[in-house]
Amino acid sequence: MKLHTTTDAVLVLEDGTVFHGKSLGRVGTTGGEVCFNTGMTGYQEIFTDPSYYGQIVITTVSHVGNYGVQQEEVESGNIQIKGLICKEFSHHFSRKTAEGSLQEYFEKAGIVGICEIDTRELVRYVRDKGVMNAIISSETTDVEALKLQLQEVPSMAGLELSSKVSTLQQYDLPVAETRFKVAVLDLGVKRNILNNLTSRGCECRVFPYGTTFEEMEAWGPDGYFISNGPGDPAVTTEAVKSVEQILAIEKPMFGICMGHQILAQANGIPTYKMHNGHRGLNHPVKNLITGKSEITSQNHGFAVDAEAVRNHPNVEITHINLNDNTVEGIRIKNKPAFSVQYHPESSPGPHDSEYLFDLFVEMLEKEKKS
Repeated sequence: MKLHTTTDAVLVLEDGTVFHGKSLGRVGTTGGEVCFNTGMTGYQEIFTDPSYYGQIVITTVSHVGNYGVQQEEVESGNIQIKGLICKEFSHHFSRKTAEGSLQEYFEKAGIVGICEIDTRELVRYVRDKGVMNAIISSETTDVEALKLQLQEVPSMAGLELSSKVSTLQQYDLPVAETRFKVAVLDLGVKRNILNNLTSRGCECRVFPYGTTFEEMEAWGPDGYFISNGPGDPAVTTEAVKSVEQILAIEKPMFGICMGHQILAQANGIPTYKMHNGHRGLNHPVKNLITGKSEITSQNHGFAVDAEAVRNHPNVEITHINLNDNTVEGIRIKNKPAFSVQYHPESSPGPHDSEYLFDLFVEMLEKEKKS
């Protein structure tokens, strides 16, 4: 196995706080919004999740890289994070099925990171102060120079990023026996979401960000799926317009994460940037329809305005987060459309919420019979 040497690295937060550590991945400099994920496993799925585009991720688990990487555990075609912060970074891996080390994976993708810092201290700091921009460098430790570079990193608020991670061309996902045709609006879709649709007999055509409603409807879909994705939903205006038009024709529609926020926006319900957001595999959510609770996988920094939902005559809250009572799911009372803020495809994470794909299929079946 190839031996790797580390260099000194530095992390500078937007408020001037500095952490010193060692390099991981490629030697270089990177900036983005720093946030933390509380998951204990599934790092490759996290790193390849398009919803993390533009962000530097702090992992709260002590060791990262110890089981290597393999192709079947990716959620997209690229590493999406801007950088990694961790406590112990393993250049060696023990899993026999691994196809390589995380270090080599990062080097190939050009990812810069920092390790050997007190991530507990850092996470507690970010938890209290809120998410903020940061810069990592392993090519210079000149803090004042890095502070100047950090000023050039854009704020996530008001930033449209779905167009950066969406497919450039539409593509089809055929199934052995097509039960339904589902048009997927790709705002940064994860592969396991598509797997959950195709495994239920949904032939999918995945459309790029910015595709008009008329183009998608021309395919003749039975229903629509609006995907997860990065950035501020308030400025993802093309998607909002398409969802408004889908609602007008009353075909079944299911949204996840960004798709959930877009459905809210299409009904005149605003979203807001959270103090920290929810990122991890252990978030408790209550289904208000069934009364049951779910342990969920989450990754979002924006949320739907709960008061605006309660005041809306045609939208109701279906799920709430039991940690902070934020909105985790809505449905349209007079139309076959619903959404959730969390990730029922559960990769990485628990499988409590996969029933939501079955509910979508039931809506498609009902629509086809009518």
